[in-house]
Amino acid sequence: MGRYTFRLPDIGEGIAEAEVVAWHVAVGDTIGEDQRLADVMTDKATVELESPVAGRVLELGGAAGDRLAIGSPLVVLEVEGEGEAEPAPVPVKEAVRPIPAQPELVEGPPVPAPVPANVGSKVLASPAVRARAAALQIDLGLVPPGGNGRIGHGDLDAFVGRRLSVDKSADKPVQKPVEILSGASETIKVIGLRRKIAEAMTASKRHIPHFSYVEECDVTALEVLRAALNEQRGNRPKLTVLPLLIRAICLALPEFPMINARYDDAAGEVTRYGSVHLGVATQTDAGLVVPVVRDAQLLTLWQLAAEVARLSGAARDGSAKPGELSGSTISLTSLGPLGGIATTPVVNRPEVAIIGPNKIIERPMFVGDAIERRKLMNISISCDHRVVDGWDAANFVQAVKQLLEKPLGLLT
Repeated sequence: MGRYTFRLPDIGEGIAEAEVVAWHVAVGDTIGEDQRLADVMTDKATVELESPVAGRVLELGGAAGDRLAIGSPLVVLEVEGEGEAEPAPVPVKEAVRPIPAQPELVEGPPVPAPVPANVGSKVLASPAVRARAAALQIDLGLVPPGGNGRIGHGDLDAFVGRRLSVDKSADKPVQKPVEILSGASETIKVIGLRRKIAEAMTASKRHIPHFSYVEECDVTALEVLRAALNEQRGNRPKLTVLPLLIRAICLALPEFPMINARYDDAAGEVTRYGSVHLGVATQTDAGLVVPVVRDAQLLTLWQLAAEVARLSGAARDGSAKPGELSGSTISLTSLGPLGGIATTPVVNRPEVAIIGPNKIIERPMFVGDAIERRKLMNISISCDHRVVDGWDAANFVQAVKQLLEKPLGLLT
């Protein structure tokens, strides 16, 4: 019998690491060739990995939630025959250490270490190792080679581990440990999509100076129109309020181009869009995802209803393609009947605005001198104040309100 180490493959250009979000095997399992091993997540997609050989699982490269460097051991198998020749094994702790993909790796005080033997001489390393080192912004001339004089993935992992172990406590505030309380029933590790959501929301609140604006709309006439359209829909999907609201947004946006935009923090540039690629926040079992209705301004109400239903369904059952979950220019988030009175949604960075319709309720309202029973709905908008002024946001919402309160204009 021999050992076979299956290393985390290169799963995308520029990807230096991936997070293990689920294991489908355990130590001791006997598995077949092409059997599903694990699901790993990058910034771009979730990828299913399969075993290239049959064997018995001896080691796993980390637990769910750990981030592994490309090329580090994912699974070690016991296989028939002599197995494969492997470089010196990399300790699991080193292999699963989080590896930032940004210049943080080369910042800070220099690491006191002996000068590697390969400085000033030709560096021996495979193309995969060179590509990974370039992605991590590491000079291979600083990495001590293995016993055979070549730099392997294990040597690169060990070097990264040493760089990350440098004490940076002088540059960071001391964080107080979380207090352990009695009565806890469950501890859940934040991994996968939930971790991505947490990171995205944190970045949005950290980088974007938010402001919100809320307006009340009388949607009595809109609901009458919606009921009439649904009576005539035939085999077409039933209209909810969302397609009508999306139509109003698309009609109002040309007068407010600063709202249908994306802001590049690094470049200090705002890109405005004539097309409306509208993200529709969708709740799934794994968390909130935002599928994108492309060129919403070109679609009819019925086409909008069908596309929203299709994308929401794909997001919930996990069949949505990566391209359907990115590239929005403005977002819409709705809690449906749980919409509350008002919301202050968080901007979906790098967009600059997000709109939140709230619950429709019936209330008495003055119409001229008379009091009538009317259907009312609040519309919330949150904006990036670096790009959008309060005056523009308020006027945009007023334009949307006018279209919703006189809804025949939505049929043009």
